[in-house]
Amino acid sequence: MPYPDEAEGFQVDSPDTYTTFHKRSFKLKPFGDYDVDIKIEACGVCGSDLHTISGGWGEQKFPLCVGHEIIGRAIRVGPCVTLIQEGQRVGVGAQSYSCGDCKQCKNDNETYCPVLMVDTYGTEWPDTGIVSQGGYASHVRTHEHWVFPIPEQLESTLAAPMLCAGLTAYSPLVRNGAGPGKKVGIVGLGGIGHFGVMFAKALGAETWAISRSRAKEEDARRLGADGYIATAEDGWEMKHRCSFDLIINCASSTKDFALAKYLSMMDVHGRWISVGLPEEEGQVIKAQDLLDNGVLIGASHLGSRREMLEMLQLAADKGLKGWVEELPIGEKGLKEAMERMKRGDVHYRFTMTGYDKAFAMDK
Repeated sequence: MPYPDEAEGFQVDSPDTYTTFHKRSFKLKPFGDYDVDIKIEACGVCGSDLHTISGGWGEQKFPLCVGHEIIGRAIRVGPCVTLIQEGQRVGVGAQSYSCGDCKQCKNDNETYCPVLMVDTYGTEWPDTGIVSQGGYASHVRTHEHWVFPIPEQLESTLAAPMLCAGLTAYSPLVRNGAGPGKKVGIVGLGGIGHFGVMFAKALGAETWAISRSRAKEEDARRLGADGYIATAEDGWEMKHRCSFDLIINCASSTKDFALAKYLSMMDVHGRWISVGLPEEEGQVIKAQDLLDNGVLIGASHLGSRREMLEMLQLAADKGLKGWVEELPIGEKGLKEAMERMKRGDVHYRFTMTGYDKAFAMDK
């Protein structure tokens, strides 16, 4: 059946065939009083999509339509919706629901809700038996709290990757004091990291990009980096010992990762915050490596609605633009996106476009 009972999208059936997408219909969850229906116009491609459908993050609920950097138009709003108006251009990120009542949800920490969390794809909606499906599709249905108005100044293609990658970088920056007078490092100049450099600089911090070689130094400077560290060079950490207030680790791999050297660059009680989620095991952390500067180690998960709106407005006000390549939504375009993501051939994000052509629907 067509929308509003079902959406149409591109699903993967198993990790063994993760580059093979099948166009088919699937059920949407029942429409609720606080729900918003969105006709999708663009969707960013996140590393999470690849890790999920390729089996890198373990067992999943297949068949599955991924994609959680969604931009579209609100075409239907529930009777109790107050945050979104019909016809608005809106976005949806990686999470689509939480309990809304716990301490965490009431304190702008809804992405850490211990009671109930529904990811935009791959999670069963409570009491429905329906698995959430993502943005490589014609429509998505989401609770209003997780639907965000997009400022007019932001192009849909460029704004889409901000809804996961951008927020993943922005939230730990603001929560850990990035701003004037602070020295901030961004490890890994990829999909998340390039946003990290951009936002750290926009927040007023002295910003350093940290990568294995100098291949991306010019990119880092163009994104706003004040300095650059290449970890393949001898003694790379020595000039920066005890100097960083905050380092955000966006690296997608832990292979040959000299964690102790990174930690030695932190000021007393400086904060090392990880946001990348490598498939392999993490580093061994020795207590001895923490003593010289009392470094604090943590992590960050997405960001709150308040932070999402602040980030989008900052990008609009400062004219910030992610580095994005467009690909057409469809079996061929999605296969290309996954194959190129797998081999690291992306500079620095993909956004799937051409939805009107792929999904010829009335609404």
